[in-house]
Amino acid sequence: MKPIRYTIVPKNPAAHLFEVTLTVEDPAPDGQRFMLPVWIPGSYMVREFARNIVTLRATNEAGRKVRISKTDKHSWQAAPVKGALTLRYEVYAWDMSVRAAHLDDTGGFFNGTSVFLSAHGHEDAQHIVDIQRPDGHAFRHWRVATALPEARGTKRYGFGDYAAANYDELIDHPVTLGEFTLASFKAHGVPHDIVIAGRVVALDTERLSKDLQKICEAQIALFEPRTKRAPMERYVFMTQAVSDGYGGLEHRASTALICNRTDLPVKGKAEMTDGYRTYLGLCSHEYFHTWNVKRIKPAAFVPYDLATEDYTSLLWLFEGFTSYYDDLMLVRSGLISVDDYFGLVGKTVGGVLRGAGRLKQSVAESSFDAWVKYYRQDENAANAIVSYYTKGSLVALAFDLAIRTETSGRKSLDDVMRLLWQRYGRDFYRGKPVGVGEDDVEALITEATGVELGALFADAVRGTRDLPLATLFEPFGVKLEGEPERGAKPSLGARLRGGAEAALAVVYEGGAAQKAGLSAGDVLIALDGLRVTGGNLDTLLSRYQPGAKVDIHAFRRDELRVARLTLDAPDIARYKLSVTDKRPASRTLRDRWLAA
Repeated sequence: MKPIRYTIVPKNPAAHLFEVTLTVEDPAPDGQRFMLPVWIPGSYMVREFARNIVTLRATNEAGRKVRISKTDKHSWQAAPVKGALTLRYEVYAWDMSVRAAHLDDTGGFFNGTSVFLSAHGHEDAQHIVDIQRPDGHAFRHWRVATALPEARGTKRYGFGDYAAANYDELIDHPVTLGEFTLASFKAHGVPHDIVIAGRVVALDTERLSKDLQKICEAQIALFEPRTKRAPMERYVFMTQAVSDGYGGLEHRASTALICNRTDLPVKGKAEMTDGYRTYLGLCSHEYFHTWNVKRIKPAAFVPYDLATEDYTSLLWLFEGFTSYYDDLMLVRSGLISVDDYFGLVGKTVGGVLRGAGRLKQSVAESSFDAWVKYYRQDENAANAIVSYYTKGSLVALAFDLAIRTETSGRKSLDDVMRLLWQRYGRDFYRGKPVGVGEDDVEALITEATGVELGALFADAVRGTRDLPLATLFEPFGVKLEGEPERGAKPSLGARLRGGAEAALAVVYEGGAAQKAGLSAGDVLIALDGLRVTGGNLDTLLSRYQPGAKVDIHAFRRDELRVARLTLDAPDIARYKLSVTDKRPASRTLRDRWLAA
């Protein structure tokens, strides 16, 4: 099968247009079909990337126009031709996220799922893409950052040809274009690059490199404790630094990240800020996916069906377990203290327990419904759904604690991850890939550890009971308790949207606001006759005791409403973990867990 060849050039950065040329040298005799994915792996929502294709035309090798018709929202059919068939199309790229593509005169970024049509029947052929520099003197310093292997003499970070073994590999390597800060380090001998696009002042690349190296080496050692062998030959962290943003998307040898530029470390300032800790946690999360979901996959993703939704009930394993290990690797790497880690766990516990959705939807159901619920959240989400990320991380924590207690610390969730890696991940891109079956996980845990989780597994994965974390922490000498904020104010049972107006973003089920007939979107204007704003509501509420009755004036769709509201008790400000038992047995379990 002959290679599929692409050329992509930032044709008009000011208009946010990439021009892509696709050539199939041996098109299907009855007419070649093409398709652009409707979603990108790792982000479980149909995004209709084809809507950004502005123009498209087809020609034969003589340059004559070939008829091409759209057959559905994301597919095209070309008329039969003799010899090579070439498509030329423009893609509008103005999505500043990690999921799609964006382009302007300061730089560009694209995922292959947004710009590279696949040629039906040729997905297993070699795919070669020529990434070209935009015309103009202003772009002379632009470079290319990607984990795609260079081809035909192309230099690292240079424009030119890059090669993938097949279409799946092609779209699994995002590309950053422009001027960017570059740093490098090695983790157990494997080169890792850090690419920071966007304006950042006094960036401490040395500290960032050292910190990421610790995280990467800890994760490599978790999966391959003997050989310390990474599953890739090179890895790229590519970050877009912006004024306000957060997110990441995993790929087989790289990750695309977006963060607030103030989260990045600054030269001469050694403190661990909340923003930098959050950024390191994001990097840790996406790097862990190199094993867990990019190579250890649910069977439903082997292979991906990028033309429609791909359902699995296992995202609690692939995202939830990854969310458990991301911060755990920070404390194991020595980047944060045990107290800091306990604070992060407590925050997660509080976030899960705050929403009534946890009592209605299991993490297995949340995983399956990601396409229509988790990625399409509305004002009622907290009352209706549970996050397979956050509760999934607590499920992982519960399993880890239970396994360690049952085996006196000899086995742990680490052993489960290693078994998954050995059986499903290590040879995923070599030979015939196999995915984890929907009902395989409980048996795999028992096989890896000798522990039968039984009712805990059923309740945690398929049920909606709250996890018995306080009990599970006891053998580790750790106490979990909720504590109200000092001088805590009574609660409305609602959360504001943020901004100058006191607009309700979420009204919690069973809370004071809901009982009084208030709804998300209502704008509070007065409390007992005093003006309410987004900035003074807390101050006003602090004057009352729980159970007090207050008159609320609010606008709903420009209609004034008056509600009599009975204030709730203060919200639990946070859940706190603290060490209460320092005896040797508890300390040993605790140390093996946090410094494994």
